[in-house]
Amino acid sequence: MSLKAIIVDDEKHSRETLKNLIKEFCTDVTIIASVGSIDEALTAINTTNPDVIFLDIELQSGTGFDILTQIKPIHFEIIFITAFEQYAIKAVKYSSLDYLLKPVDIDELIRAVEKAKKKKDQNIYNKQLETLVHNLQQQPKLHKICLSTADGFEFVSIEHIIYCKANGSYTSFYLKNKRSVLVSKHLKEYENLLGDQHFMRVHNSFLINLKEVEKYVKSDGGYILMSNNDTVNISKSKKDTFLIAMNYQQ
Repeated sequence: MSLKAIIVDDEKHSRETLKNLIKEFCTDVTIIASVGSIDEALTAINTTNPDVIFLDIELQSGTGFDILTQIKPIHFEIIFITAFEQYAIKAVKYSSLDYLLKPVDIDELIRAVEKAKKKKDQNIYNKQLETLVHNLQQQPKLHKICLSTADGFEFVSIEHIIYCKANGSYTSFYLKNKRSVLVSKHLKEYENLLGDQHFMRVHNSFLINLKEVEKYVKSDGGYILMSNNDTVNISKSKKDTFLIAMNYQQ
């Protein structure tokens, strides 16, 4: 399957570098436009009907996200690009969308292009993009996370998560509505994503929402009672840090 692509980046040398990498390593991708501003990008999108856009997040004329608010619905794939691990990238991760860090790694580029070739449910994809824009508008606190499941994606409010439990190479999310969601990613990934959202890894198997803790029980080696009456184990090495964090929460 061949793809028609647009590159949006305000640095000419970055556009040329990416264009050359795509030409050499992604031979089934044709660059139909290479532009440096939001207005140029909107014109190119409306006149060429691309399959995928390589979109730099930071532009002199604004941000790549500004494009998302001006085209609805979106009928093309987006691969975000940035030189920095920053708040915006965390928002992209929350939405389970693809991104590349500069300098672009060839293997990551090939992987992102291969994913872009796969036909997606456009309604779900636009919901992912809506989640991204919503979180960016609410910064610095992220409000929703997109969870990749066997059936597709679930969009969950952060405040509805009580705790997460490791389940082999999967993670189970336990929610306020008494539902659980099984996600095909390791708990470590969500520890990194949710660590600054009042979540804490208290055990190899548990990542908890500190705002949903009901009680800490000292007996039986110590354990935590959550707001849904589930009990969570706590590691000895995490006990002091947890108690300090809970005191800070209060």
